[in-house]
Amino acid sequence: MKTRILMATALAAFVSVTAYAQTVDEIVNKHVAALGGKDKLNGVKTLYTERSLSVQGMEIPTKTTLVVGKALRTESTVMGNTMVQVVDGTSGWMVRPAMMGGTGDPEVMPAEMVKQQLGQLDPFGPLVDYQQKGHKVELVGKEKVDGKDTYHLKITTKEGQVLEEYLDANTYLLNRLKVSINGQQGEMDFSDYKSVEGIPFANTTEMASNQAGNLVFITNKVTINGPVDEAIFKKPAK
Repeated sequence: MKTRILMATALAAFVSVTAYAQTVDEIVNKHVAALGGKDKLNGVKTLYTERSLSVQGMEIPTKTTLVVGKALRTESTVMGNTMVQVVDGTSGWMVRPAMMGGTGDPEVMPAEMVKQQLGQLDPFGPLVDYQQKGHKVELVGKEKVDGKDTYHLKITTKEGQVLEEYLDANTYLLNRLKVSINGQQGEMDFSDYKSVEGIPFANTTEMASNQAGNLVFITNKVTINGPVDEAIFKKPAK
């Protein structure tokens, strides 16, 4: 009798774990499909975006050039001054004008800052091919975000970073992202998705900041697989 009880308990646990894993994978698979499907996403080699950041009454235009998995360059213009940030997967450099505490000359980007930006080399997020990437995904539950049903997923990356993604239960697109950086909790909301060559991109991204208040990013342009001169990622001489 005890053996039967143990077998039944073990079987129930196995079925429970299997069903749980299938639930997570089902949600992730629908998310990938909502993004356009794995083949379409894997076909994206370069990505160029133009965004406008609204903060404290100012509009800050930002241009981002990405070679997927390899290098990223971001240029932002603030009151006529341009700030440049570049990461190439292992290191980074930047140009900060005097008003931002820099000298206007190229300087080495701190390692911690490089680490924070590496996730941007993967533009469609850690859920796509998460197992091959070595990430762990857990289903926390189903919750409301701004009145909408969402699936709350906890992602532990291969590097040990913990992210919380909330996927709209109807569209399976990212609704909210929570991430902890240097002990500080950050939260970003994504909305107004627009399709570019069959891939949806959030047109509006909102982020709360203790220092600058509410930040709103509006995406004005997205170009997929446009030509990129990789010389723009090289650190120039002073």
